[in-house]
Amino acid sequence: MAKLGTLQIVSNARRNGLAIPAFNVPYLPMVEPVVRAVADQDSFALIATARPEWIKFQARGPAAVMAECARWSDPDHFRPHLDHVPVIDEDGFQVDYVPIFEEALEVGYESVMIDGSRLPLDENIAATRLVCEMAHAAGAACEGELGAVLGHEAGPLPPYEELFASGRGFTDVEEARRFVQETGCDWLSVAVGNIHGAVAEGLRDKQKVAARLNIEHLAHIEQATAIPLVLHGGSGIQQDFILQGVKHGIAKINIGTDIRQAYERALTETGAITAAKDAVYDRTCWILRHYLNMAGARRVLTAPA
Repeated sequence: MAKLGTLQIVSNARRNGLAIPAFNVPYLPMVEPVVRAVADQDSFALIATARPEWIKFQARGPAAVMAECARWSDPDHFRPHLDHVPVIDEDGFQVDYVPIFEEALEVGYESVMIDGSRLPLDENIAATRLVCEMAHAAGAACEGELGAVLGHEAGPLPPYEELFASGRGFTDVEEARRFVQETGCDWLSVAVGNIHGAVAEGLRDKQKVAARLNIEHLAHIEQATAIPLVLHGGSGIQQDFILQGVKHGIAKINIGTDIRQAYERALTETGAITAAKDAVYDRTCWILRHYLNMAGARRVLTAPA
């Protein structure tokens, strides 16, 4: 039986009220323990690499992550995913993004993400439509982003309660409806109270805020878009909100800070890569089994609809 593509697997997640974790790997040695944990929990995940992880960390780029994934190839349990490639990056610089997608699609990524969220709406739509067309021509899924999922920028965030109460950066419902219709994106990353973990120097080891989600707002976005929704900045969100979010369209959730800090902390304390990998394995198992309730979910996700 032919394996399902990533697009179909994420659709299965939405249909069955599950959220597939996309584990971000800023260090290549993290790939193996994540893959092992996912297989041991008989779950399914995406191994994600985002531009900040090869610019500010040591992931080295889409081809390097794909090559590392190929060493542990297990398509029944995981697939590589190209995460956040921004048009304007977290430091305010224009990114030559098209060649990055060309490379990723050439080496075999089945899903990619274009982040035009720092652009005006019309420009975000145009950039996302372009990348969607590239991805679809290669048989891959494309994720867009609308709204401001803060946290990657340099400097501290405003107080979280102030951000949440004001709805600053939240995805606009009517803009989301138009965005999905005009871009043809397969998945939409939304901002409903979630924030990224810091990637700027001096902030990387700080504990993330225990964020929450505006579930009512999320439900309106789900109704307006009718496609799988994505939650970036999944580390540290209170579990009750995660589980409620899954009931309102969240079918993919990005986890980065949680496993990155486990790796960095163990490496600093022991100086041993093996200990750092063990810490990633243990934390990934915990996330799958106790945080996302995804242990044993592989059969449901990878079965034909």
